[in-house]
Amino acid sequence: MVSESEYKQVIVVREDLKLSRGKLAVQVAHAAIIGYEAADSSTRDKWKMEGQKKIVLKVKNLEELMRIFEQARKAGLPSGYVKDAGLTEIPPGTITAVVIGPEKEEKIDKITGSLPLLK
Repeated sequence: MVSESEYKQVIVVREDLKLSRGKLAVQVAHAAIIGYEAADSSTRDKWKMEGQKKIVLKVKNLEELMRIFEQARKAGLPSGYVKDAGLTEIPPGTITAVVIGPEKEEKIDKITGSLPLLK
């Protein structure tokens, strides 16, 4: 019997930026580290033991992205956002992604459960 994971990390990215695959991958990597550092050590340890589940979702624009971030922050979830340095594809200071977690899935799903997967 396979055990369901209890913890996950969700990274939400903006569709409107039309980032290249490589740039998008880097933004997601930055977000994963930001979320890891925002979580307490006990949660990080549990998440790592379960395989570090990550989900990448999308929103249409900055307004939707920041709404998700504010909901996570108000709920007390470990969260943060990625602000790009602007060295390649987009202007400096562009907010590209939000991370929530690692945290218990049901807490994150209350905020991101209706968002579509990034494909």
